[in-house]
Amino acid sequence: MTRRWKPEADTDRVRVNRAIKAAQVRVIGDDGSQIGIVSIRDALELAEEQGLDLVEVAPNAKPPVCKIIDYGKFRYERTRRARNARKKQHTVEVKEIRLRPKIDDHDYEFKMRNARKFLKARNKVKVSVLFRGREKSHSERGQELLERMADDLSDVAMIEQEPQMDGRSMILIMVLAPKQLS
Repeated sequence: MTRRWKPEADTDRVRVNRAIKAAQVRVIGDDGSQIGIVSIRDALELAEEQGLDLVEVAPNAKPPVCKIIDYGKFRYERTRRARNARKKQHTVEVKEIRLRPKIDDHDYEFKMRNARKFLKARNKVKVSVLFRGREKSHSERGQELLERMADDLSDVAMIEQEPQMDGRSMILIMVLAPKQLS
């Protein structure tokens, strides 16, 4: 079963059979046993005798490592492994919660519950305090509010970015990250 290597068909550019350019290769059998270092011609004959393909699995090794396997099955298993790895990944989003310095207790509790929900979903939370007009002269109120938020969420979050002022509009920003699961 001889196949030609098609670069557009495989994005990782795995060389198969006659596309392997090395003079000598280290061959691994279909059962995982080490056959040894042989010439490419002998390796291709071994693979053809078994009705399988010679697939280059480690092209950068000296000499390159080739495995005698069914190429279709090899490609299927590799794509399945990649798909499973993508399923297990979690993209971290940054959710934002905006507060005002004169926020009421009930509103604060509501915003804190939302922040807790975001952190438990393994997302980061950006907490910002917006100041308007004369509130700008009392930036310490915003600082106290952010410290209170960090203390209330200390069981599920850690401070990733300390509170800092941002721009002319006088915004205090703090970023919370979820604590690592142990």
